Parts: sequence; C-alpha cells; structure tokens
Amino acid sequence: MDLEMVWNTFIENLLSTSKFKEVSMSKRAGIPFLYLTSASPNERKTIEPLIENAAVKAMKGKRLHFESVYVRKENELLVYRSRFYVPQQKMFCCGNLCHDCIRFR
Repeated sequence: MDLEMVWNTFIENLLSTSKFKEVSMSKRAGIPFLYLTSASPNERKTIEPLIENAAVKAMKGKRLHFESVYVRKENELLVYRSRFYVPQQKMFCCGNLCHDCIRFR
C-alpha cells in the first residue's frame, strides 16, 4: 500500500472543501505535519471534523488508521501532527472478547 497516494487523496479532499487556501504536508524528523491555511478565520471545532471526514474518504477500502493532534495556530495557519498508519494485528487471543480477536477469523 502506498501511503503517498493516500496523502495526496487526503490533501485533495481537504482542498475541495473550499475552507482552505492552501494545504500541505511536511515531514520533520520523520513525523508528518499538516499545514492548513484557512480562507477565513475558523475555529478548531469547525476544522477538525473536516480533517476527519477527508481522512475517512482517503482511507476508504484500505486497512488504515488516522491520527491527528493539534500543534499550533499562527494567524490563519493551523498545524496538526497527522499520520496514517497500518494497525497491528493480534497474534493470539487475550480472552478479553476484543472486536478484532484472532478467534473470529
């Protein structure tokens, strides 16, 4: 699975919302950061559901998880530490009746 393709789809989905003038991803020390320049002053409460929805659309049909953590805001620029990652698979049954238990396969 190519995560670069997922990131490109994710960024395209964010740009299509017309809430952002510019969206980019940059890796610093191996950690991906999402830079969003909003078209108008917006609060985190309105931005974060847009990020989650765009991630869900980008991950559709793939076994991925998405994590996004707010870092800072500078005028109209919002910065989030965001990543797509492949979930680890369980190798044994722990007895806690987990939804992804190895017994259900």
